[in-house]
Amino acid sequence: MSTPQPPMPQAAPDWQAAAGSAYPSYTSPIPVVRTHLGHAIASEWTKIRSVRSTMWTLGVFVLLVVGIGLLAALVISANATESDLSGENPLSYGFFGLLIGSMCIITLGVLTTASEYGTGMIRTTMTACPSRGRVLTAKAIVFFSVAFVITLVSASLVALADVSILDGARQPSGGEWFKATVGVSFYMALLGLLSLVLGSIIRHSAGAITIMIGVLLAPLVIALFMFSSSLEKVREALFEYSIPNQLSVFYSTSLSESGPSGWDPLWIALGVTAVVFACAFALLEKRDV
Repeated sequence: MSTPQPPMPQAAPDWQAAAGSAYPSYTSPIPVVRTHLGHAIASEWTKIRSVRSTMWTLGVFVLLVVGIGLLAALVISANATESDLSGENPLSYGFFGLLIGSMCIITLGVLTTASEYGTGMIRTTMTACPSRGRVLTAKAIVFFSVAFVITLVSASLVALADVSILDGARQPSGGEWFKATVGVSFYMALLGLLSLVLGSIIRHSAGAITIMIGVLLAPLVIALFMFSSSLEKVREALFEYSIPNQLSVFYSTSLSESGPSGWDPLWIALGVTAVVFACAFALLEKRDV
């Protein structure tokens, strides 16, 4: 009877390192950096400038603001005498184009957030940047900057053209120039930002756009059809605080004798937008993507 032999040790396979050997370390050629808000802003800027809807919406906005503003000044210039224009603020005729163009800013603001939920792209966005608050903040910064710059350029072009066309009107003061260009641009950008955060809350493009257009036009339309004397105070409040009336304040041609004046519309828009933004931020942290 032979004595059993102990098993011989086997060599480690080629794909597996032998016992006691260390795996070689790997260093990625891609630098690993700590992400911050700047990266999210760069990502959102790439999105907003590479989407066709942005170019189309902003293009229509510029066309409406400049086209209607110039058309209004030309019609007034052709039909009004110098006595009719004396004392008139030539900047006020830019109001009509901005009122119609505000629908484009509202639409783009909603699409900036709500469209990603419709396509499912929001999952990729949140995977790349798990900090949801940072994503919403980056979207807000990028959109506000774009809306402000585009509105400022358009409103300034209309203001310069209207002053040159209506040479019989008085020369606007420096404060009137500032409100009709920089002030109204801030207001329009805040209106678009309100649409953006509402799109984040509703998560449906058509629904959010419908709500914002209702906010834009419904108070003024309802006030126009309130004929009962018992509803006079309600009618005045709706009329005074409607967005068209607040927008007209920047041109020193308020549609009502009372209500917001000076820079009041800007502070109202800022307060409402801040409250809705806080609600959108809280919901974004609690709800699923």
